[in-house]
Amino acid sequence: MILSPVELLNQCRLNIKEIDVETLSGVPVQTACIIDVREPGEFAQGRVPGSVNIPRGVLETQLCNHPMVIGTAEPLETLASKDIYLICRSGGRSALAAESMQKMGFKTVYSVAGGMLSWEKSGYQLEK
Repeated sequence: MILSPVELLNQCRLNIKEIDVETLSGVPVQTACIIDVREPGEFAQGRVPGSVNIPRGVLETQLCNHPMVIGTAEPLETLASKDIYLICRSGGRSALAAESMQKMGFKTVYSVAGGMLSWEKSGYQLEK
């Protein structure tokens, strides 16, 4: 059976935790682990304050390079001890990324429903 992109995302969303932008806006920027999975050019146009760019295509292989865990003895285990918030343009890539990270063993990973489109529409601050 071939799934359409919409069907794939709907199926994926059954297996992940999603939060809305209002919830993300209340997360303390100083301690938050917000990963923007968009491409670098998209990220450069505006991002959630405090977010780090790790594009969806290289996410799994680049998690050890997240600034919160560089230099730690066990970077993936250190990162897994934190709440991780994934965001993209509309919520599709972040949902797929959340499912992938859960398969890697991450327990507290959240996809931001509506992504940056919802963040901007709600009037939240952008960092450039």
